[in-house]
Amino acid sequence: MTAFTRAWYFSGAEMHGREYRLAVRHKVWLDAGGRFAVGDGGTDLLRAIDATGSVRAAAERVGWSYRHTLAYLDNAERVLRRTLVERSRGGQERGGARLNADGRDFLQRYSQFRKRAQTAVLELYRAAFVHDRWGAVDAPRRSRRANGRRRRNGWRTPS
Repeated sequence: MTAFTRAWYFSGAEMHGREYRLAVRHKVWLDAGGRFAVGDGGTDLLRAIDATGSVRAAAERVGWSYRHTLAYLDNAERVLRRTLVERSRGGQERGGARLNADGRDFLQRYSQFRKRAQTAVLELYRAAFVHDRWGAVDAPRRSRRANGRRRRNGWRTPS
């Protein structure tokens, strides 16, 4: 029995006597020419760089490895064809990182776009499912579990 068949066959609501409600989830990212550029995690990283003044500290704050962070920034800047972060080497005393004007502008535009996208998705969701036989709730609730963390019964939480 595949994971999909198991999930269908053992519906959580029936199996545990609970009522689950439908909620909307979505992911948004930008790409150019089919190549990933930036997503929500990247904007979290940019905000952390702005707050800490350090790529290494920002990586730690968002839970990424330093190597992944550097590769992510290099890829984002290459795909967007803009430098977002001014970096200087030299450790704690001489080094550092900060968002440049393009980085701040990008972060502001993406944040506004993301808020509008969230509003639009919620409006579409409400029009399609709220107060319907699907049992949807008016606003999606955040799961208390981190994405991808396993529950006791071995099933992954939805992302």
